[in-house]
Amino acid sequence: MFTKYTQAAMHRAKYKILSEDGTFYGEIPEFEGVWANADTLEACREELAEVLEEWILLRVSRNLPLPVVDGIELSIKEVA
Repeated sequence: MFTKYTQAAMHRAKYKILSEDGTFYGEIPEFEGVWANADTLEACREELAEVLEEWILLRVSRNLPLPVVDGIELSIKEVA
C-alpha cells in the first residue's frame, strides 16, 4: 500500500527548469512542503521521492492526516 501511494503521488509531480541557474525543481502540489532541487532531472526525481517519504513519516509520527491520492488512503489506526 505504501509503495502504491508514493508512486501515485510521484505521478502528480511537476518539474521545471529554473532560469536562474538551470537546475531542476520538482514539487507535488497536493503535498505542502514536498519539493526538491537538483542539477539533473533524475537527481531531482530521486530527491523528491526521498523528501516525500520523509514527509509521510513525519506526518504519521505526529498523527496528521495524509492526502488521498488516486483513491489510495494511508491512515494509521490504533490497535488495542
